[in-house]
Amino acid sequence: MITLNSPVTELSGVGKARADMLKKLGILTVKDLVFCLPRAFENRSDVRKLQDLNFDTPASYILTVASEVKSARIRKNFTIEKFRAFDESGSCEVVFFNSPFIKDVFHIGATFRFYGKLTAAKSKIRLSTPKYEPYREDVALRDYVPIYHLTEGLSGKILEKLVSTALAAIADSIKDPLPEEIRLQNSLPTLTYSIKNIHNPENDVALRKSISRLAFDEMLYFGIGVSLSLQYKTAIPGVVFSHTGLDEFTKALPFTLTDSQKNAINDIYADTVINAKKPGYGHMARIIVGDVGSGKTVCAAAALYIAAKSGFQSAMMAPTEILARQHYKEISDMFSKFGFKTELLLGSTTQKEKKRIYEAVENGTVDVVIGTHALLSDKLNFAALGLVITDEQHRFGVAQRALLNDKNASAHMLVMSATPIPRTLALALYGDLDVSRIKDMPKGRMRVDTFVVNEAYRERLNRFIEGQVQGGGQVYIVCPAIEEGEGESDDAEISLSEVDKISSKLKNVKNYAEKLKQTLKNIEIGILHGKLKPSEKDEIMRKFATGEIKVLVSTTVIEVGINVPNASLMIVENADRYGLSQLHQLRGRVGRGTRKSYCVLVSDLDTPKAKERLEVMRSTYDGFEIANKDLELRGPGDFFKSRESEGFRQSGGFEFKLAGLSSDALLMEAAFKSAKKIVEKDPTLSLEEHKALREEIEAYIAPINSSIS
Repeated sequence: MITLNSPVTELSGVGKARADMLKKLGILTVKDLVFCLPRAFENRSDVRKLQDLNFDTPASYILTVASEVKSARIRKNFTIEKFRAFDESGSCEVVFFNSPFIKDVFHIGATFRFYGKLTAAKSKIRLSTPKYEPYREDVALRDYVPIYHLTEGLSGKILEKLVSTALAAIADSIKDPLPEEIRLQNSLPTLTYSIKNIHNPENDVALRKSISRLAFDEMLYFGIGVSLSLQYKTAIPGVVFSHTGLDEFTKALPFTLTDSQKNAINDIYADTVINAKKPGYGHMARIIVGDVGSGKTVCAAAALYIAAKSGFQSAMMAPTEILARQHYKEISDMFSKFGFKTELLLGSTTQKEKKRIYEAVENGTVDVVIGTHALLSDKLNFAALGLVITDEQHRFGVAQRALLNDKNASAHMLVMSATPIPRTLALALYGDLDVSRIKDMPKGRMRVDTFVVNEAYRERLNRFIEGQVQGGGQVYIVCPAIEEGEGESDDAEISLSEVDKISSKLKNVKNYAEKLKQTLKNIEIGILHGKLKPSEKDEIMRKFATGEIKVLVSTTVIEVGINVPNASLMIVENADRYGLSQLHQLRGRVGRGTRKSYCVLVSDLDTPKAKERLEVMRSTYDGFEIANKDLELRGPGDFFKSRESEGFRQSGGFEFKLAGLSSDALLMEAAFKSAKKIVEKDPTLSLEEHKALREEIEAYIAPINSSIS
């Protein structure tokens, strides 16, 4: 008998080879397969006519084949197959690549439902590499088709069939962990109904209900984890820092602290010195939230100063080596004046140097260690760890900061985030953290004027780049792809006479930089992206920071890059591809010095929604207001997505799958309210009604400590 815990090899159609493919997707058991949820859906019920000329989005077209398939070999290992098809409104050319088998599929007079995106090729309308299904009026086709994460050798159709086989075997044995009272209060369907309809939706209503239910579960589990973290925080006494004057620290600063910075530092002082003495308080768990360039790092430096003055060590973790090096330079230069020892620990640090740092930290001769994920090494042991700081919280997961905190459970924890997020979402994501908000910008920071333009402005934009550089400024240019063909290959427009010029509409770093070098011949242009080695990234950013490179063409890796006060222009290509909060962060890379700065958002997408979102960026400069608008326009889903091109990323320990498809902010609030209610009623989830829920929490997040009550 097949159960949820049965290995996938017990299913029909899964031999060793296919089991190895599934293993690459993390699928080992039947339960893994059933809960291998789609990452998106194709709405094939949206049937259009060719005369609609819908070039913006994929859609379905009911077309009849009008000509035989013709195949042309353009070069070695590259063929193009094409034929004409029509509906009552017109005709188009259907094109496939390296698909000679379609000659046996498409015959004159046969009708298919095609799904894809129309393109305009000279005077022709073209449908390139569409999905297709035979069409008959008396046979119903699916409205919604799930799209799964796949691996080489495993097609979507094969995975769908395996999921269907698994569901047929165990559908009646799926145990619903959600308490019935909460399910009914929130008008949610059962788990069995939701799982069936997420893989094979009956209709759009069933799909929406299923997404809501499964998104609710994910947010509930995370909310319970957050609530439990809050309990742990208060259950474990924190170390107590000494009463320490900050005059020495503030006098060493080359600027005056803003009111928000003073308030944040006062919050830190109260948490670590005053409240830490109170019975039952626990230890500091605080997040400082503020715009890029608002001065969060100096607040963290004040916390490091208080810890060192109190005889405790600190660890500060940044998401990139570039940012870690920047923090190290700024803090070590200042702290050396106070007699404090600071070390830098990176993944690229030599083994000999790592060993020296490990020994020095364990001996207590180091006050502050700044680094990346290398700080999580079990070889790094502290003599007296009192403070843990993580920078750019949206780059780290709950599990990652928990690992760092495990170096000493009594250590205070401080988190910095340059992603302003709405208050509701902050409570959801950081419910275990007290929040300090930095709302005012440092004196002298000028507003970055923002413009939205399309491709017609390209020549003027190049002249603007040239003018900024000639005037002594520097320029960032951000592209969504690294090289040609990345991203949406289905968007490629193919010309049979110019096959070598196949390109995506997405701007890519490598091609953009080469074209710019031909246009701006006397300007030093550099490129930066995530596939470069850390040492190469560091060298490029060093050259940009020192002014050797005048124009830096990059992916969003510069989003948390180093501080370059001389940078005066930010250009974001395909700006419609990014979340508003991310665009705001990119804009924050410029305007950090005394030079008047600009941000230009380039987009050819002409839809009302895209226009509205970019207008928000053009007219709004407050990060929290932008985040609220982002939540209003897109819902909370995008804050949970795992894609690099989107906003919040809860990476590590817990993965949001369906929450990324949810657009219901009220559902999110309900999930977190329910989580809080459950934990208040049953702090260890020991009641019989919460037994299944506890199993899910421990499977997804961490074991629950039964000693906490």
